[in-house]
Amino acid sequence: MTALILQARVDSSRLPGKSLLPLGGEPLVFRVMEALGGIPCGIRVLACPEDDAASFKPLALRAGFEVVTGPGEDVLARFCGVIRRYGPERIIRATGDNPFVFADAAETLEGEAAALDADYAGYAGLPLGAGVEAVKAEALLRSEKEAADPAEREHVCPYLYRHPELFRLHRPLAPRCWQDPGKSGSGFRLTVDTREDYDRARKRYHLLDREGPGRSRGKAVLGTGPL
Repeated sequence: MTALILQARVDSSRLPGKSLLPLGGEPLVFRVMEALGGIPCGIRVLACPEDDAASFKPLALRAGFEVVTGPGEDVLARFCGVIRRYGPERIIRATGDNPFVFADAAETLEGEAAALDADYAGYAGLPLGAGVEAVKAEALLRSEKEAADPAEREHVCPYLYRHPELFRLHRPLAPRCWQDPGKSGSGFRLTVDTREDYDRARKRYHLLDREGPGRSRGKAVLGTGPL
């Protein structure tokens, strides 16, 4: 079984409360879950700190996500708690500040990772905020035991790709149809990390909403330009 795990929290130093800010009439984190809903998997889980569970549970229920709580800063331990509870073999890792994540690219990446039996997979060359990571559950459990750097625990996967001698990695350039058109410096950002990002996301969501279903698909999002 593959589990899609979305990490999210309410507090944010650069944009306080961003997970609950409105985007197209719904909280931002709900739009992230909505975008991820198109990725085939056995279970979808929102993994958050205990203090944030009350805020997230009603939204997760509507989006078809389970809620599992864990440490605030040790997000790796949070993911491993989900693994121990549900027993998946593979994990798709997503983050709660990416409402325009490319569900189509994520599905393709997970298929490649499973076919190659990769411990870790991630596309290079995607716009910031468009991608996910695909990992083996057993590789994350090993990371939990061995990773000592706080950054490796906060960001979940660095221990894997910092140790290619221990893990099988798959890190190809993304297919051209999903590649970042702003690599030359035009600043194509899809993540929501600052007030400027949020204002841009509202404009982009409005453009996509007018086009109807499919707003989370890679090609549609790329069609909005950098804004």
